[in-house]
Amino acid sequence: MSDRLLVSTRKGLFTVIRKASRWDIAAVDFLGDNVTLTLTDPRDGRSYAALDHGHFGVKLHRSTAAGWEEIAVPVYPPKPDGYEENDMWGRPLNWSTAKIWALAAGGPDEPGTIWCGTLPGGLFRSIDHGQSWEMICALWEHPKRKQWMGGGADLPGIHSICVDPRNSKRVSIAVSTGGIWFTEDGGDSWTQRGEGMRAEYAPPEQTHDPIAQDVHCLVQCRAAPHRMWVQHHNGIFVSSDEGKTFTEITGVEPSVFGFPVVVHPNEPDTAWFVPEIKDEKRIPREGKLAVTRTRDGGKSFDVLTGGLPQTHAYDVVYRHALALDDPGDRLALGSTTGGLWVSENQGDSWTCVSHTLPPIYAVRFA
Repeated sequence: MSDRLLVSTRKGLFTVIRKASRWDIAAVDFLGDNVTLTLTDPRDGRSYAALDHGHFGVKLHRSTAAGWEEIAVPVYPPKPDGYEENDMWGRPLNWSTAKIWALAAGGPDEPGTIWCGTLPGGLFRSIDHGQSWEMICALWEHPKRKQWMGGGADLPGIHSICVDPRNSKRVSIAVSTGGIWFTEDGGDSWTQRGEGMRAEYAPPEQTHDPIAQDVHCLVQCRAAPHRMWVQHHNGIFVSSDEGKTFTEITGVEPSVFGFPVVVHPNEPDTAWFVPEIKDEKRIPREGKLAVTRTRDGGKSFDVLTGGLPQTHAYDVVYRHALALDDPGDRLALGSTTGGLWVSENQGDSWTCVSHTLPPIYAVRFA
């Protein structure tokens, strides 16, 4: 089990350590800075931290024995002369890194490879531990890429990257209102996946169009990669064929709307979600923070509330703010109100680590 947790917040990166059955904040880095995401590479133990400095832009750092060092940031290619492209609101689309929204380690046969998803929709790969980055041009230049619409962030963005544990060249990604995309040749070519998902916000003729799907989070089971789970703007979906087709899971209380999902690494039928009221009321239903869990592939769900606030709880949990450790026993949950909870028993009960942190964007076991 992992005894270390990295918590990305609006005002710094907090390291939380478990000692003598208690979780405590042990350190803070980048204090006062906006840390949006981290990755700890299981192959070599290095950690990566993405920062958004606003006026000074996006920065990327990598851990060293002495602390952190700044490394290269993925850079978009220059626009061709005279080329114009607009976002979904008709505004000029800047070909520049507005945000790092996903970081994923490559496979065991690619020890230096890191994948990076960004807004406004560029996918990048590094083969030298982040020293340099290349854009995956086959995806950026795909004719359907211009149909990506974006969601709450306005710009389209790549927020989920799943590297197939059996074959590192097989990679699935999810785009905010752009659907699920898949490559089996390391990014040289891409196909759209996600048949069976439903976009009720789209015009009737586009409701089931894979490119119209606002996937909030996509995960893949390590031991059974054919099984994928999606938390979608319109509900919960599960796939048994590596994302080619999905089945909607309905009737889940208290809600099927939310942002994060995690799947057990060895039990493909076991997954966790954080339900909220949909759209303009993105808060827990009835002010009760809960986690839902299925152990049978979505046939039934447990509503897990032990140790979580059940009165006047208005915690929003972002797509990267629910984490499961490598063995699949410990969970961590962080919210925009600065609450941080850890479960030692797959969500049956929760312990509050802090309720006074800055707004939490992401949590990851390290």
